[in-house]
Amino acid sequence: MKNNYINSVLFLVIALLTNIGFAQSNLTNSEYGSVIQSYLDQKKESLSLVSTDIADLYVSKEFFSTKSKITHVYVNQRYQGINIFNAISSVAIKDNVVFYYANNFMGNITQRVNATAPQLSPEQAIQRAASELNLGSAQNLTLLETVEKKFVYSNGNISKVDIPVELVYYNSNGELKLAWDVSIYTLDGTTWPSIRIDALNGEVLSQNDWILTCNFGDSNHTSHNHDVKNKTAANNFTLFKDDYRRVDGSQYNIYELPVGGPNDGDRTLVSEPANPNASPFGWHDTNGVSGAEYTVTRGNNVWAQEDRDANNDDNGYMPDGTATLNFDFPLNLNQAPVLYEDVSLTNLFYMNNMMHDVWYQYGFDEASGNFQENNYGNGGIGGDFVFADGQDGAGLNNATFGTPADGGNPGMTMFLWSASGPAGDPLTINNGGLAGDYSGLPANFGGTLSSTPITADLALVVDNNIGGMSSTDPQDGCNNITNGADLNGKIVVIRRGVCEFGFKILAAENEGAVAVIMVNNVAGDPITMGGGAVGANVTIPSIMINNIDGEALIAALLNGDTINASLLDAGPYQKDGSLDNLIVAHEYGHGISNRLTGGANTTNCLTNVTQMGEGWSDWFALMLTMKTTDLPEDPKGMATYSVGQNPEDVGIRRYPYSTDFAINPFTYGDTNDTSNSVPHGVGTIWATVLWDLTWAYVDKYGFDEDLLNGTGGNNKVMQIVMDGLKLQQCNPGFVDGRDAILAADTALTGGEDQCLIWEVFANRGLGLNASEGTPFSRTDQVEDFTLPPDSDPSLANCTSLSVDEFNQNDYKVYPNPTNGNVFIKTNRSLGEVRITLTDLNGRKVYSTQTELYNQVEINMSQLQSGIYILNINGQNINSNNKIIKN
Repeated sequence: MKNNYINSVLFLVIALLTNIGFAQSNLTNSEYGSVIQSYLDQKKESLSLVSTDIADLYVSKEFFSTKSKITHVYVNQRYQGINIFNAISSVAIKDNVVFYYANNFMGNITQRVNATAPQLSPEQAIQRAASELNLGSAQNLTLLETVEKKFVYSNGNISKVDIPVELVYYNSNGELKLAWDVSIYTLDGTTWPSIRIDALNGEVLSQNDWILTCNFGDSNHTSHNHDVKNKTAANNFTLFKDDYRRVDGSQYNIYELPVGGPNDGDRTLVSEPANPNASPFGWHDTNGVSGAEYTVTRGNNVWAQEDRDANNDDNGYMPDGTATLNFDFPLNLNQAPVLYEDVSLTNLFYMNNMMHDVWYQYGFDEASGNFQENNYGNGGIGGDFVFADGQDGAGLNNATFGTPADGGNPGMTMFLWSASGPAGDPLTINNGGLAGDYSGLPANFGGTLSSTPITADLALVVDNNIGGMSSTDPQDGCNNITNGADLNGKIVVIRRGVCEFGFKILAAENEGAVAVIMVNNVAGDPITMGGGAVGANVTIPSIMINNIDGEALIAALLNGDTINASLLDAGPYQKDGSLDNLIVAHEYGHGISNRLTGGANTTNCLTNVTQMGEGWSDWFALMLTMKTTDLPEDPKGMATYSVGQNPEDVGIRRYPYSTDFAINPFTYGDTNDTSNSVPHGVGTIWATVLWDLTWAYVDKYGFDEDLLNGTGGNNKVMQIVMDGLKLQQCNPGFVDGRDAILAADTALTGGEDQCLIWEVFANRGLGLNASEGTPFSRTDQVEDFTLPPDSDPSLANCTSLSVDEFNQNDYKVYPNPTNGNVFIKTNRSLGEVRITLTDLNGRKVYSTQTELYNQVEINMSQLQSGIYILNINGQNINSNNKIIKN
């Protein structure tokens, strides 16, 4: 993202090439190589592999997790020393044996390869990639480093960093095509494509972008103008119970977690919040010696600065806390965001550091590939703190995060969001009988109003009605102005007429006007003025007011009254995404899931169409903003501040997060619904399941507000989800993610919560027989609501399969979808139950009390088509089922 990426990326590639051991084979670069090889030799038939499929393997990443006591080994399959792209399996070693294996190897690879020698050189591959990306021709390419099948070239004037190229095999519909894997960080900093070029003919086989653009495609926030609740309750949330603090005197006035943003609570002045385990020398250190290296929003974990000019350089503005590291700045949200950039960037710095420190505690540390300049001797590759740009001028209503492999700097970009909420009163008449505040709409061209008022006397324009216009109104400014001297230094009043707004406002500006008030010439509200042909030449601000207010002004001016007025920016104002803690946490979360899935030395392992990256990111944000007063059924919206909503509103997803099916009805089968976009819609479904899992843990173990050292259900679920990320293979699907979480529970607790986990996943359609189909097919997922049988060994520690002591295998709901009647069939008596149907608006449309035995019929023929939640509640059962009525 920045100019000094060049050195860090070159270092990264050299370090990887040195440490991975390309000259080795058969896992000899791992102390567990023989254990893994023996395991694969024994299991190859059940994995649909043959001996030649596992004859050439190497370890791309290996590290130890202290909580689970697992050594995570990521093994890449290759053929004749050439990597098979993304054929990375995850192997968990515990007590010197394979504890868990997640397979992503291909079978019969010798029958699938199409060649062993490339026809295109790596330089030609770079040129082909540049052409595909419309970057022009690479200039003066220089080979900087070569190790085995990997090369590093100079940036060629098309990339912000040096260009790595690797010879790989790419799986193209079952054929392993020899290809060049090229990544180019485009000069404008907006994309970082990773692209596969056929090494024989130059065909583009696939590409993905390391910069994930979270423009929230499923958003339905465009028309929301909710009142923001003023929450002033004291925040007693305690992040750290450690009495030890870094004594650097730092303090930050920010929206302290678990506050989600300005719509969720007030700012808090926090002192020395750096966690001594994750950031032992504080947040402003880089050299590992006591004493801050920076007094601005820069340190070992993040460098936060503004980038309004969108040039991605190192010269953006940063708040300065001075030698005392005091980042306590005043805030007035009723103004343009540029006027509170100190607060915004301080909050951005705080949130990045909090994401670093909190998730460090759960295993996103140096060895696993986290983001730090100095790794303090704790393993991994350093030099990869986060570049975080606030108030970036390259976009709107958006946020991005780009994640290269370990050792390369990730980049976070935070944008402003469209103004929301009611308009204020930009016009104040300061004297006379018309004194008061008036509403109006600013033009979308010319100068902009600010919080500093423009104050001047009003002057009414007069034109001669002679010229090319058909106007006969001397106050519309459409012809030659005759009272130019009277307009100099004044706020000029003009009536809307037959000519373009830009034309008449520019004419007034040329006569010395400092601003313009346009009077609507028709009844009704004012409109937003467009500039027309010459609007780009206008530099003064202007607003339009309604006909009634405007005609009163015109009449008073024609009467000779002296009227003084002020114009100022009265909103609504744009929202700053850097103050929305959920968005910042979401973006940082992409870095966590990309670094942990498949190992930190690759970041291409979440490219399948049903990948869950957006879901993990939402969940990371939700976990850090949980409060002791929250309930599982409460709706929780994402990024509600940025879209002008309350925290419990829908936010930027199709549904808010809630365990209540009437609020969030998503189940696994909804991944097949193409109206749920990829990746945001699909990710939301995964986050829905994780949110249910969170509350199941909280219900069992309670909630602990100490995020780092707590023992509550929220702490426990944070640990198993993080360990699940490490256990899953490259390109995981929902079922893979479920299985990895189950394995994580086994590693951490011996399987104490297997039943709880199964119940949650089965309730949302990820039961025993759920199938995720093929990784790159959008519509072949199969949901299933059944639990494993009681005889399953993994459930040996369970006292029952449910807190309600029922087994979902004991009943069946069919047909589903239905055109009319629905039947509930049981294989044993479940006693007296209340059966209800609720539509997606939360309305109860059917209710009956009956004995649930053998078969119960529900007549839905009179109900409208749609989705309903069937609840069965009794002493021996409490279950929800999604019913589709055709």
